[in-house]
Amino acid sequence: MERVEAMLIMAGQDVVAVFGGGAKHHIGASALAVARPSLAGNQRNSASCSVLCVTGHKEDELARNAALRLSARYACVVNVTVGLHIDRATPEQIKALVDNFNLCLVRAEELLAANSG
Repeated sequence: MERVEAMLIMAGQDVVAVFGGGAKHHIGASALAVARPSLAGNQRNSASCSVLCVTGHKEDELARNAALRLSARYACVVNVTVGLHIDRATPEQIKALVDNFNLCLVRAEELLAANSG
C-alpha cells in the first residue's frame, strides 16, 4: 500500500514529474521550479519555486523539494505533481510512503542523468 510510482515526461529540456502512491492516486500538490544562478555566487545552479496545494492535502513540501532539487541539478524548468494517500494512515505508514517517495525521486534523478548526457 505504501508503493510510490513516477512518470517522467520530457518537454524539450524541461521535465514534468508525476508521483503517485498509496491507496488512491490523485493530485495533492504541484510545484513549478525555474533554475537560476545561485545567489551565493558559486558556480552551482539554484532554483525558485511556486507551489499549489489542494486544501487539506500535505504533499506540498514533497512537491516543492523535489522540484527545486531537479531544477537546480538539471538547470531546467521542472513541474512536480504529487498525490500520495492512505486512509487513516498510521505514522509508520506515512513514514514508509515518504521514504518510498524519496527512493522514487532518486530513481527519477538517475533516469534523467542517464538521458541528459
